[in-house]
Amino acid sequence: MHMKILETTPEKIADFYDEILKTLKNSGVVVFPSDTVYGFLADAQSRSAVEKLISIKKRPFGKPISVFIPGFEGLQRYVEVNKEQFKILKGLLPGPFTIVLPSKHKVVSLLESEKGTLGIRIPDYRPVQSLVEKFGRPITATSANMSGKGPHYTIESFLKTLSDKKKSQIDLIVDVGKLPYNKPSTVVDLTRSRISILRRGDLVLRDQDVFISESPAQTRKTARFFMKKYIAGVKDRAVFVFLQGELGVGKTEFVKGIAEALNIKDIISPTFVGFYEYEIKDHLHLRKLVHFDLYNIEDETELEYYRIEDFVEKSNLVVVEWAERISGFVEKVKDKAEVFYIKLSYEDERKRRIKISRPYQL
Repeated sequence: MHMKILETTPEKIADFYDEILKTLKNSGVVVFPSDTVYGFLADAQSRSAVEKLISIKKRPFGKPISVFIPGFEGLQRYVEVNKEQFKILKGLLPGPFTIVLPSKHKVVSLLESEKGTLGIRIPDYRPVQSLVEKFGRPITATSANMSGKGPHYTIESFLKTLSDKKKSQIDLIVDVGKLPYNKPSTVVDLTRSRISILRRGDLVLRDQDVFISESPAQTRKTARFFMKKYIAGVKDRAVFVFLQGELGVGKTEFVKGIAEALNIKDIISPTFVGFYEYEIKDHLHLRKLVHFDLYNIEDETELEYYRIEDFVEKSNLVVVEWAERISGFVEKVKDKAEVFYIKLSYEDERKRRIKISRPYQL
């Protein structure tokens, strides 16, 4: 069989689902986009498909390969998970994380580690989610590259690394153009008493609701993840996000990440004017972002000038920097709005610790 390339867009991939599913059901290997990089898809319950994929990647036998699973509903069919682990999973997935748990051995054993664990993914990328749901069973979730080499964000760069023989082994390629530059998923091992990171991606988990950032870009990506996982489900209430942390720790970068998630650009620090308002155009529930910077206030009596209470409306997202200066104010809004605390602190000169919590968790 000769390799076939389908050129399309993420929005139109559904037009080709029948052909992609047929290829997978026939133990074929498909190159497909994801929320991180282009990946190899194969039926995780077909030994011939998995062996073919391993041959293409030149991946050493015994090195595990993670799988996409068809949503939380099927989770316990494939891995052992307790209540505490499930709570952590719900906080991370869908998202750019691979979670390692004890396998129930429902997939080809070549995909599991020598310890009998399996890496699972539920990506924040609708084309993959839909495909796995339609397929009805796990599909391999490994980057489309040769073992030990870097990932690919375009099909053009991927094909340049392949010999004619390797190309002939691939059945189908779905090309949606250049993907955003995201690292491969963060691999989180939940089989131990403490969370262990086996591979660092764009988001690094330290503990439940605690992330580590090593750059302003990583802080912004953590903020975008916060918007998707913590804010997306809030409706019919205002949302207040109180940011705490020393000067220079990254509070404004976190606000910029929130704004990016709302397609708002050019956030300006309101240090000298108190606050800025921004219109939100493409969100199900939120219509206005209000960004406060309270660096220049000395006590809570000065809050009358800012009139933050006036923004407790269900369509507003209110983000407040230097929230530690108004610790009593949250009592005025916590019953009227959904409230989150984001505490940023220095781990060392390069790393920042970002803890996400609600008032009752402090």
